[in-house]
Amino acid sequence: MEIFLYAFSVMYSPGPVNVMGLNAGLTGQFRKTVSFFIGVGCAMFVLFILFGYTGEAIISKEVLPYVAVVGGLYTAYLAYKVYTSKVKLSESSAEQPDQQAKPLSFWNGFLIQALNPKGMMVVLPITTVMFPAAHITGASIAAVSALIALGGAGAPSVYSFLGAVLGRRITKDSYFELFNRLMGVALAVCAAFMFYDFYIHMQTGNVYAG
Repeated sequence: MEIFLYAFSVMYSPGPVNVMGLNAGLTGQFRKTVSFFIGVGCAMFVLFILFGYTGEAIISKEVLPYVAVVGGLYTAYLAYKVYTSKVKLSESSAEQPDQQAKPLSFWNGFLIQALNPKGMMVVLPITTVMFPAAHITGASIAAVSALIALGGAGAPSVYSFLGAVLGRRITKDSYFELFNRLMGVALAVCAAFMFYDFYIHMQTGNVYAG
């Protein structure tokens, strides 16, 4: 039970993946972003399988700060795309994103989750400490990993649904542009924290702590 409680508390807290989901809902792309949610879940499943069966042999904790840099760069790129995207409303008030606001893809979700240190901090404690303590081995690792990955895909889905509910109450495209800018800034802040973690590691030599 503590495994799922820990995973839930981390995955459903605000972060770059959930911010992207929220913004997709706000801009009327909830249904078009299903592949993004699947990508997030697949990334979580792959990470759990890799670490669940190999422990820290693939990526040690000392490497996490450098993963944070790559994740920060990708998050900063997404922040720019969100901040500069525009949304136009049709006469029927249905959101119609222009070419700059393309729906999030499977690979957007997969990459941002795979490079998200927050995701790593879900995977490492569970696979290296909680799995052995709970005697989860063999095929059980894949089964539990699949359940947690499903919850990982559900996190941005919930944020996106909430954004969609709120978005239906908005009828002016200027409001959507404001939301895009706010979400872009939020993603930029997430990227800044990733860079800050790397900076602290380089200054003190401490292992990334999330």
